[in-house]
Amino acid sequence: MGKPGLFDLENHFAFYGAYHSNPINILIHALFVWPIFFTGLVLFYFTPTIYDLSQTGIFPSGFNPVLVFNYGFVFALILGLFYAIMDKKAGSLAALLCLACWVGASFLASKLGYSLAWKVVLAAQLFCWIGQFVGHGVFEKRAPALLDNLVQAILMAPFFVLLEVLQSFFRYEPYPGFHASVKAKIEAENKEWQDKKEKKVS
Repeated sequence: MGKPGLFDLENHFAFYGAYHSNPINILIHALFVWPIFFTGLVLFYFTPTIYDLSQTGIFPSGFNPVLVFNYGFVFALILGLFYAIMDKKAGSLAALLCLACWVGASFLASKLGYSLAWKVVLAAQLFCWIGQFVGHGVFEKRAPALLDNLVQAILMAPFFVLLEVLQSFFRYEPYPGFHASVKAKIEAENKEWQDKKEKKVS
């Protein structure tokens, strides 16, 4: 599979899918990927404030001390916009989830304080990452995608998990023939990987 373009959803999703074919591994990722993103935003809450949103008067007074324009907001905004550009419907939903995660993470971080928040984040991240490695090692029996493409695997995982859920429960696809094309590419990628694996053994 060639290197996909920045907004090439089909090839990006096929790359991700090639590493996530086992149902149990898919379920593990569905449960753990978004918590990794959420807890990451909890830690981002303690980055320097770029702009104090309380000065705008947009939010109710109870929100003002909590919601600050920091690097967590910038990260969630850029990621959400990126998802929305890749696919208007599912991407816009993913963008809303990114925003909701930023709001929720901000309130949780504000309540916990840094001294406790980093411990909670560390525990959650370790638990979720270990769970995913178990999914790959025990069930998928293939190294995670991040070992081949770190940026793509981490940044796009939340969107692809959402796409898998929408596909499984609502048979959603960004455009007609999307999943058939992706499936064919995944099968070709897995066959290529299997052939390389057999050559190494022999």
